[in-house]
Amino acid sequence: MSVDQAAWEAAVRHLYEDAYPYDATGPRRHEDWILDVLALMARVPDPRGWAGLDDAAQNPEREGFPTFPFAVHPPEYVAQRLKEIDRDSAENLLLALTDDGCALSNLARFTESQDELRAMARTILARYGDEASYHTNVSKTGSAPGTLDFTLDSFGYSPLSVYSEDCGLVVVTDTEVGMFWNFSDY
Repeated sequence: MSVDQAAWEAAVRHLYEDAYPYDATGPRRHEDWILDVLALMARVPDPRGWAGLDDAAQNPEREGFPTFPFAVHPPEYVAQRLKEIDRDSAENLLLALTDDGCALSNLARFTESQDELRAMARTILARYGDEASYHTNVSKTGSAPGTLDFTLDSFGYSPLSVYSEDCGLVVVTDTEVGMFWNFSDY
């Protein structure tokens, strides 16, 4: 499945407009893609010029702190916190990131059917092609390695921001790195 700019931007905007998101894509310039994740946290531009969502972009706290709300960490710190997951888990995670709590129950606020929402998540992932790898700081570990189990009542995560909760997905290809992140502060 290929995707065009309008469809991708519409899916991102619709799924995450009510969250506190950072949804962006940057170029992949390093063999160690964690370096590209760090550059993306500092807001490198999208290589295709497609619009993501960045609720913190105009936050006064960004003054002198370009990665806000991401905390500044060395590559090793970030690498230890991102675990690889499969594509199905990545699709579910995109849907869980639509609001606080990183849960599929977040979908109840939408008027669209679950199938329509899943189609939007697949549209987002289509940008990155079939050879992408998926990584997350969430640990709702499923029964098989590399899977997330969203039937669990609670979850763990390894925070990368200044907030009390942040959950996200990193998508890595040979040419791009995408981030889909949601922040909460309780």
